[in-house]
Amino acid sequence: MENGVFCPTLMYRIPISPPNQLTLFRILLTPVFVYFLFSNDPVNKQIALGIFIFAAITDWYDGYVARRWGFITRWGKFLDPLADKVLTSAAFFSFVAIGYAELWMVILIVIRDFAMTLLRAYAEFKNTSINTSGFAKTKTFVQLVVIYLFLINYIVRTSTEFNLLFGWIFDIVATPIIMYVLMMVTTILTVWTGIVYISTNRTILKKIFSRESNGTDTEQIAN
Repeated sequence: MENGVFCPTLMYRIPISPPNQLTLFRILLTPVFVYFLFSNDPVNKQIALGIFIFAAITDWYDGYVARRWGFITRWGKFLDPLADKVLTSAAFFSFVAIGYAELWMVILIVIRDFAMTLLRAYAEFKNTSINTSGFAKTKTFVQLVVIYLFLINYIVRTSTEFNLLFGWIFDIVATPIIMYVLMMVTTILTVWTGIVYISTNRTILKKIFSRESNGTDTEQIAN
């Protein structure tokens, strides 16, 4: 604040920018989310859902702040998707413990997501810009739909009051076979986007792994 006026340049003096602070906070929320989710108290399980929703909001907000005030950095480009993968992976592994998902499915999903995140980060390090395709966004959307459905179903099933009120709905939309099919679709879609990513960009990937970038590479990689 200079003479009562907000000065964005002053924010660059902060060691960790506000968007990255929110991103780190989202990572720190992950074990808190898991702790409340596996609490014996049904209310704490509901709090876990609130934590997950809040974390999703911070994901949107830190991106808005980064674009609005020009805090887009290489570190942020790496950390933001990594935080997302940490949170969603924790949710998927929780579903394995609950009995909602098969371990092999979750392992494939997590390996693909972290591998692509690290690959994109390395491309950025090599001064190669990255685009995200609509197909990859569809994958992310499907993952989030499954996570929210499974979380809400778990909360309803573990709360006597909610089960009496809404249990009949989830008897229809979240039967074991439906949940299995949803996880299968999510797994196939996630793995397929990874295969497409590698196949479509194999030439560029060979390039960034075979020699040092000269800092002028402007080729685009589609996720």
